[in-house]
Amino acid sequence: MPHIRSEDDFLALVDRHFPRGGESVALSRGDDAAVIACPDRMCVTTDLFLEDVHFRRSYFSPGDIGYKALAVNISDVAAMGARPLGFVLGLVSPGDADRDFWNGVLAGMAELAEAYGLPLVGGDLSRGDKTGLTVTIWGEAGPSGRFLTRSTAKPGDILFIVGAIGLARVGLALLEKEGIGARERFPAAVAAHLRPIPRVDEGVILADIPGITACMDVSDGLARDLPRLLPQGMGADLFLPPGLLHPEVTAYAAGHGRQPEKEAIFGGEDYALVASATPEGWKAVRAALPGAHPIGMVGGKPGYTLNGAPFAMNGFDHFG
Repeated sequence: MPHIRSEDDFLALVDRHFPRGGESVALSRGDDAAVIACPDRMCVTTDLFLEDVHFRRSYFSPGDIGYKALAVNISDVAAMGARPLGFVLGLVSPGDADRDFWNGVLAGMAELAEAYGLPLVGGDLSRGDKTGLTVTIWGEAGPSGRFLTRSTAKPGDILFIVGAIGLARVGLALLEKEGIGARERFPAAVAAHLRPIPRVDEGVILADIPGITACMDVSDGLARDLPRLLPQGMGADLFLPPGLLHPEVTAYAAGHGRQPEKEAIFGGEDYALVASATPEGWKAVRAALPGAHPIGMVGGKPGYTLNGAPFAMNGFDHFG
């Protein structure tokens, strides 16, 4: 396999996939720093995407790696009710960097960047023992001028989701056990894990509804993320009706003797949006986003129930 011979060779590969410039870029890649035309306020976020922590080469294609590394960052911007404007990219590669592999990674990332009109304005390269990517991305508020935040829900607010929960976790479990061949039986679950869909349009719509009181994306599972969404000292009564869950989540749970509701609650990497709304705000959500599903109500005291029974919300933790 042909190897990348130098940093300049690597940068030329980047240039092949990502054009310079963009609507919000005054000076793009090539100098010590880029110059961007900023709106008055921006949201900024960053994520690491590391081999054998966030992905495995055994079942991620190079294109999947590049796509997902960018998608998870776009999802954070979407959860703020914002539209992404541009990003910078850090790459870590083994010394014998394979040209075909990195060509695929950059192609998958460029495909998603083009879909959202995102310029790559700069970044960094380094050698390391394993492959790693870090993306820093920024965005601007939609027409409402509002950024959605966490920890601002009130007792009695309706909790709801936009997107599937539990599906990506099923995909991960199957990929770990069976490899990419699991896609034949569980195509939606595998796709949800390898290529999640950022909910940018939906986030902008939610930010335009005054009755939305809090929002975030579900990356570590609802069991971990819902307590992060709610103010300290509050809990929730959750209700997951049978028709809410994707059939592949239900089928996987049945095949492993598990409760599908718990599979969905503990699942991670869904990149669905979970939000809260006042009762009046929920009416507006239903009219604007028919795909939004209620999952419960914010309570005024600590503790959670799931379908009427007490439930401990202990989800994924990198250091747990």
